[in-house]
Amino acid sequence: MQGLIQPYPLTTTAILEYGNRVFHHKRIITYLPDGTRHAYTFGEMYLRCKQLANALRNTLGVGRGDMVGTFAWNHGPHVELYYGVSGMGAVCHTINIRLSSNQIEYIINHSEDKVIFVDATLVPLLEKIANQLETVEHYVLINAPADFSTTLPNTLHYEDLLAEQPDEYDWPEIDENEACGMCYTSGTTGLPKGVLYSHRSTYLHALTIMTPNAGNLSSQDIALLVVPQFHVMAWGYPYVCVMAGADMVMPSSNLQPAALVDILQRERVTRANGVPTIWLGIYHELKKNPPAEKLALREYVVGGSALPKSLIAGFERDFGIRGVHAWGMTETSPLGTLSRIQSKHASLSDDEQLTIRAKQGIAFPGIELRVVSEDGTPVPRDGQTMGELQIRGAWVINAYFKTLNKESFTADGWFRTGDVSTIDEDSYMEIKDRTKDLIKSGGEWISSVALESALMAHPGVKEAAVVAIPDDKWVERPLASVVLLEGAGRVTPEDLMDFLSPNFVSYQIPRDFVFLKDVPKTSVGKFDKKEIRRRHAAGELV
Repeated sequence: MQGLIQPYPLTTTAILEYGNRVFHHKRIITYLPDGTRHAYTFGEMYLRCKQLANALRNTLGVGRGDMVGTFAWNHGPHVELYYGVSGMGAVCHTINIRLSSNQIEYIINHSEDKVIFVDATLVPLLEKIANQLETVEHYVLINAPADFSTTLPNTLHYEDLLAEQPDEYDWPEIDENEACGMCYTSGTTGLPKGVLYSHRSTYLHALTIMTPNAGNLSSQDIALLVVPQFHVMAWGYPYVCVMAGADMVMPSSNLQPAALVDILQRERVTRANGVPTIWLGIYHELKKNPPAEKLALREYVVGGSALPKSLIAGFERDFGIRGVHAWGMTETSPLGTLSRIQSKHASLSDDEQLTIRAKQGIAFPGIELRVVSEDGTPVPRDGQTMGELQIRGAWVINAYFKTLNKESFTADGWFRTGDVSTIDEDSYMEIKDRTKDLIKSGGEWISSVALESALMAHPGVKEAAVVAIPDDKWVERPLASVVLLEGAGRVTPEDLMDFLSPNFVSYQIPRDFVFLKDVPKTSVGKFDKKEIRRRHAAGELV
């Protein structure tokens, strides 16, 4: 017997309509690449989304199911594209601007983008490959002056395009299981793979991330979206903020620590997101130039890689700002877990609570996790036994776009993350490493993540990345690439080995160190261990 409930479609349009009805007065605030500040309301954004939908259909010839690419920073028009494109039945494909030209060319051709909306500052990146793009019929320039010059063919200006259109549009009825957005993986282990999100998965992800056990956003908040909109849809926050009625602050390309601190101060931001390298930079900027007035920022959600326990403690001790660990992947929309302590932990010491918060956390409702051994059997939930992390749920993929990757899924339908993890008796998951980044020395496993977190707790260390390098005796041994803090003074390998020795046994401690100006980063701000290994093999690390 089925329930007698109306079949209300869970779509991005439903989010937009709700935000306009209830929170039409809330704001989207953008700091453009030239530093100009622009603010407007959700209600004004709503009307522009309707103008955009008309332009897509009437001027650009976009139809249901067509791919519409975005090549842009975080700002108001990019949010409009999220809703206008999917609302009229097309698919909003956010393209990672930090990938190589070859990867960007591959992604656009593979997805068959019909139109690309591109920021003026990013046009040169597309000009290099435009003659190789097989399906793109129009380029629409965002934030471009009237006299902007480009070699891109068939260009239109975004504001001119919208100005020609009425702000009335009847949204079509869309099945909640239709595609609404797409992102490609960063392609660090092969060609990028497309992940196609449905309206339903996007709605459920946003609804869940809004809740207190997750991102905990409400209409009382002002949220800074540091995570790029081309990186897994800014972790879904453009949907979460409209649903929650939280003001959105968009930094575009103003991602330097000093610029972000300035925005945090000016806008009285209460919540923010970002990868660890962003928060490392902000922490050291605050230490170097303490703000005259205490920041309004209450907490930041961090994901992409592990945030060192020492940084979580430092932010809270020095500035009263709480760091919240999350975990996810492009394939999981992206957020799958988040780490908050529970009432049962109230009696624990601050350090014990911090140890729990430094884990990646518990799965959200609608998400299931398991950790399995090499033979595929689940390991004990004891917080000690490691295995491969697998996931399934309401916003987890069941296939890649136009790509057969059966090895990424188990026979019973779980997605294989490639992360090595533990889960404890309270269901807190902790990432120990990526499968490819584990170091096996003399038959014993060494966690590069644990070593990195420990090294970055040293008072003279800003960043540290650990990789495996070949060794004749032990097969592999750890190599630590270290960036020292400005003014840290002399820090030697022996100092770092002594610092690690209380918490690691002898074979786990690196004997090889290189001191760098910067650790190389991937397109999404993670340590690029593939590049470190390449540089070592080429003899470039000294």
